[in-house]
Amino acid sequence: MIDTHTHIYLRDDYPDGDERGVQGAVDRALKSGVSHMVLPCVALDTVEELLALHHDNPGVTSVGMGLHPTEVGADWRSELRAIAERYEDERPVAIGEVGIDLYHDATWRERQMEAFGQQVQLAVERRLPVIIHCREGLDETLDVLRQFRLTGLPPLLFHSFTSAPADAERILSAHPEAMFGINGVVTFKNAQSVRDAVRAIGLRHIVLETDAPWLAPVPYRGRRNESSYLGAVRDVVATECGVTPSEAERLTDENACQLFGIT
Repeated sequence: MIDTHTHIYLRDDYPDGDERGVQGAVDRALKSGVSHMVLPCVALDTVEELLALHHDNPGVTSVGMGLHPTEVGADWRSELRAIAERYEDERPVAIGEVGIDLYHDATWRERQMEAFGQQVQLAVERRLPVIIHCREGLDETLDVLRQFRLTGLPPLLFHSFTSAPADAERILSAHPEAMFGINGVVTFKNAQSVRDAVRAIGLRHIVLETDAPWLAPVPYRGRRNESSYLGAVRDVVATECGVTPSEAERLTDENACQLFGIT
């Protein structure tokens, strides 16, 4: 299995005294059947942790480069430049995670849209896919992407897709090749609309993720999430799509490998 979105590099969430910290989380993931993990960047102050874990596990991790929308403050341009400089000697497989998040505060709507647009442009220039964080901001997200109609867009991954089928249909209508990251929310009892969306989307457009340390799937709800719990997500996706877990794993892994160039 490939976990296409995990933050197990965050040492505050995986402290060294807790089952060997971040490395322990990697080891448990590999033991559980996870073969590769994509580590998306969220902020300048976590880059060192992210790259340290990647350098310790280069064969089973890949990295993303970007600035999370809730981290887009007054000095976001300088922070993004600093992140890009820190990645000069790295080989990121994606720009992300980036996007629009207006869930708690819409004050910085225009600023988030500008930052998102600049990072999509960076993905175009580097020929990398974009890992999109979209929370209460689908209209704005699609507006930004629409600006690239003439110049063309890189591959798009809507990470942590937890919306209803109608939103998936809007995305696929505008971007027929878009991919969707499905995580532990799909296992929640009150998430029937997400399971409906999974069936509507279909396995050709799905990759698996945990978004650890958040959104632990059933039966691990209430715990800190880990990449090692990815099998619980795979099993529900398989059920909803009418295939065996091994077939769901094979198809979503193929999607992830194609999207990120994982070999």
